[in-house]
Amino acid sequence: MGFKVAVVGATGNVGREMLDILAERQFPADEVVALASSRSLGTEVSFGDKTLKCKVLENYDFSGTDICLMSAGGTVSKEHSPRIGQQGCIVIDNSSAWRYDSDVPLIVPEVNAEAIAGFGKKNIIANPNCSTAQLVVALKPLHEAATIRRVVVATYQSVSGAGKEAMDELFAQTRSIFVSDPVETKKFPKRIAFNVIPQIDVFMEDGGTKEEWKMMAETKKILDPKIKLTATCVRVPVFIGHAEAVNVEFEKPISADEARDILREAPGCLVIDKREPGGYVTPHEAAGEDATYISRIREDATVENGLNFWCVADNLRKGAALNAVQIAELLVNRKLIAPKKQAA
Repeated sequence: MGFKVAVVGATGNVGREMLDILAERQFPADEVVALASSRSLGTEVSFGDKTLKCKVLENYDFSGTDICLMSAGGTVSKEHSPRIGQQGCIVIDNSSAWRYDSDVPLIVPEVNAEAIAGFGKKNIIANPNCSTAQLVVALKPLHEAATIRRVVVATYQSVSGAGKEAMDELFAQTRSIFVSDPVETKKFPKRIAFNVIPQIDVFMEDGGTKEEWKMMAETKKILDPKIKLTATCVRVPVFIGHAEAVNVEFEKPISADEARDILREAPGCLVIDKREPGGYVTPHEAAGEDATYISRIREDATVENGLNFWCVADNLRKGAALNAVQIAELLVNRKLIAPKKQAA
């Protein structure tokens, strides 16, 4: 007997990716339901070789559903996730709505799988921010080896992290520039085509942005509250794939060669690090892939026990949909959940 899984936000970038990954990884689901807002009622989405018609979230009864993959934004999740959890369905939420709730585990399976045990308080599990997910996959094995003291990270984040409208805007602006049409800016505060924007999310009182704060707060919750982290998050004119330039200071000595060997053995990591032109991974190569790619590993001579590296991943997959499905797999593999139909 398999599970019944609902995907909320099934018409969005991440929702469609969730459906694809559930099919690709042959998640043990007997039934998958696509849910969205009322304006998407009847919209067709693909699930493997099947086509699903979207149903409406607002009046959907989750009492017979085992797992809900939620990717409809924080406002929708705040409104509906408690109700879904109370009906005995476990919510795996992709928004920032529950990440900082002490009763909600924030999970990256390769990093802190054991923390999932606390999900029963609200029946909600949080997925981290896309830029945090790939970062902690790379940091975890290094932290275990040499204990991280401080991280300085600059991100190069693709427009798909801001949704389908953002991807459409990059495409439309690029086309307008080529044909000398006026460039319209809607989703971003400045033109994104052939440009970079050093702002993701809103500004906070200290001059940082919410995205930068998220990376700091989530790394502490997932990995270690003692780690100090500062970030500068930048939107770049790339459709899919986030890249990060990472500088790490450790308590103990660690060489670039040692780090390379550690990361080669680490779950979720793939090291491609040749010191030659093209001997690294870019967002273009990472798109559609599951791994967190690590390149340009080298020692930082300006600090004691310092390393630099370059980290790239598909933000729609490891940064969102894949991580959510991996959390669902963790529930199943650790026997923390049983199909309701079978239980009945």
